[in-house]
Amino acid sequence: MSSSIGNRRRGQGFIAALLSFGLALAAHASIVRDDLGRDVRFAEPPRRIITLLPSITETVCALGACDRLVATDRYSDWPVAVRALPKAGGLDDAQVELIVSLKPDLVILSRSQRITDRLADLGIASFALETDRYSDIEHNIDVLGQILGTSERAAELNDSIAARVRAIGDAARAARAGEGPRVYFEVDRAPYAAGPTSFIGELLARVGARNIVTADLGAFPKLNPEYVVRYEPDVIFVSATDAPSLAERPGWDKLRAVKEHRFCSFPPEIRDTLVRPGPRVADGMQAIADCLARVAP
Repeated sequence: MSSSIGNRRRGQGFIAALLSFGLALAAHASIVRDDLGRDVRFAEPPRRIITLLPSITETVCALGACDRLVATDRYSDWPVAVRALPKAGGLDDAQVELIVSLKPDLVILSRSQRITDRLADLGIASFALETDRYSDIEHNIDVLGQILGTSERAAELNDSIAARVRAIGDAARAARAGEGPRVYFEVDRAPYAAGPTSFIGELLARVGARNIVTADLGAFPKLNPEYVVRYEPDVIFVSATDAPSLAERPGWDKLRAVKEHRFCSFPPEIRDTLVRPGPRVADGMQAIADCLARVAP
């Protein structure tokens, strides 16, 4: 009889332990929808992560999870610690074999990268994020906070960014009387421009600048160089390597901004904060505001 009672108690203890373990897993388990509309299930926060976009790398690190990264894209270089990690390619040439060999729990990438199906076929979980708009920055910090188990830190980071962006915008607009300068922001010499619906376009608007690119052209449209001549910006944002040769572009030598050297060019470490929609966005916005205060008519 005592043996039977003991066995029953041990059995009940085993069941209780299983229930406790199940509840613990349930506490960690979550389903998060990515920007491809896929529901991705997480039994627990991922411990081995690969990021394939610099802004995503920076966000993961800002949320205190840099130590979980096992590889990044080739362009991720901030914070300094990520430079020593294996590099798994770029936007259009992700190194799938390397990714597989590193056995990640999760690959976090841009919505525009077209390898999610291939990764799924190889049994590798991925999570895709949109990165074009300013609102995507807050959304991505929030979502990655959920995935990483750092939601409180994500909320604090978003609050900090919002406060800085608001303060920089208020100060920039208060310092200028009347309409702001007409600006052209070149993302790539193709030329691809930052339209008003892009995160860069919204930062420009928040400091009072007027974008010569119209919203109907999209977030980052490829322009005919004549477009810039036709709409004649007061200030041109361009890479430091391209600024000296702008007058060589057809018709650009007649632009007032070119003749008067009204350029905003930045060293790579500053430009990165402008073109990466991540946790350093307020630093980039400050650089925009400071340059416009110096060169805008």
